[in-house]
Amino acid sequence: MLRIEAAHCRVLSNEDAAKAIENAKIKLADLALGTATYGLPIPELIRLLKAQSDQALHCDIHRGLTSQDVIDTALVLSLKAILPIFETRIKEVLNTLKSLSVAQGTNHLIGRTRMQVALPITVEDRVATWALPMENHLVRLAELTPRVFQLQCGGPVGLTSGPELAEKLNLQAPTKSWHTMRDGLGELASWLSLVSRSFGKMGMDVSLMTQQGVDEINLAGGGSSSSMPHKQNSILAELLVTLARFNAIQVSGIHHALMHEQERSGAA
Repeated sequence: MLRIEAAHCRVLSNEDAAKAIENAKIKLADLALGTATYGLPIPELIRLLKAQSDQALHCDIHRGLTSQDVIDTALVLSLKAILPIFETRIKEVLNTLKSLSVAQGTNHLIGRTRMQVALPITVEDRVATWALPMENHLVRLAELTPRVFQLQCGGPVGLTSGPELAEKLNLQAPTKSWHTMRDGLGELASWLSLVSRSFGKMGMDVSLMTQQGVDEINLAGGGSSSSMPHKQNSILAELLVTLARFNAIQVSGIHHALMHEQERSGAA
């Protein structure tokens, strides 16, 4: 949020105000009471910024911005930092799966349909069902990020787009403010759920492959039982399944939040 406010002051050609914002000492705890009062952190943030800067600079601090602009753009800047981490980790998983296929791909497994014995398959066959969706997720991510990495600078009723501020923050300037058109964030939520679903698929398969009597793999780690020492529970694999189910539920909430009334919503 501070980065946005400083960049906006530079758009207004007020370098002194921008530097005052960058030098301000703001803690998250400082915003708590104001957020409880106003429902948003921005009014308290601006009050604190002005309290720590020369009065002559106050006229340009936050001038022309709305709380919605700052909060939404701060979210986008955060996502721009986070999503490359996800991309890197997906690639690491892909490399691991490819190494597994090279090392053990020709080993035989029993294919199962409806959890019943079907026909023989190979390790490579099963691992492919884990890896191929990951490759698709990387393609989808590259396609959707231009629709997510967009500035929000709509002003009071969403009529502006702020190309100068977008340039300073290295974001796309939308054709029209998106504060009531959040399909990009909805698309991202769906993508995140698809990614966790793919990991959930891996976790479910691994859990089943470790069953006594099946014994297709041995886990390097796991959880022991307090009453049955012969057990090695597939805790991490089960966690992937749990998170996949949890994220699938959250998508519904995000999609409901896409319905904004008229030119600005509070509840959505």
